[in-house]
Amino acid sequence: MINLSKLVVFAATFAALAACAKTAPADTAADEAAARAVNVAWYKAYNAGDGAAVAALYAEDAVLNAPGAPAARGKASISEFYLKNAAESAAAGFALVDDPSSDAGVSGDLAWQSGTFKINDKSGAAVDAGKYITVFQRKDGKWMIIRDTWNSDAAPASAAASR
Repeated sequence: MINLSKLVVFAATFAALAACAKTAPADTAADEAAARAVNVAWYKAYNAGDGAAVAALYAEDAVLNAPGAPAARGKASISEFYLKNAAESAAAGFALVDDPSSDAGVSGDLAWQSGTFKINDKSGAAVDAGKYITVFQRKDGKWMIIRDTWNSDAAPASAAASR
């Protein structure tokens, strides 16, 4: 009977140790590539002036924190913002260019991408540059933007005017 007790204690200890053992990290390369593909689609739609296609990349409960504007909460507000903003940018001949060396990461059903961008005019000359961070969530197997913000590297107009 004592040997059976020792065997049970040994088995329980082994099971507990096995449960605590480190497992290999998940291969996140495919998920990172999928999140990056959403940003590629974002740039393509935005540069085409297709605000509806841009807004379609956002989740229903997403929040857009655009510079110089109140937060746009929810897909309807985000759509309203981009229907105007993307069309105006395209009509002015601006093109946003993403830096392909941006950082990205994935943890479960959340992903993020941060990087830099340039805004070029019709001639291809850079008129602005800045940085962004975008947070994605996998919803029904699809990566959707849930938080998005960016800003310019240029000084704000009010700061530049006060100098």
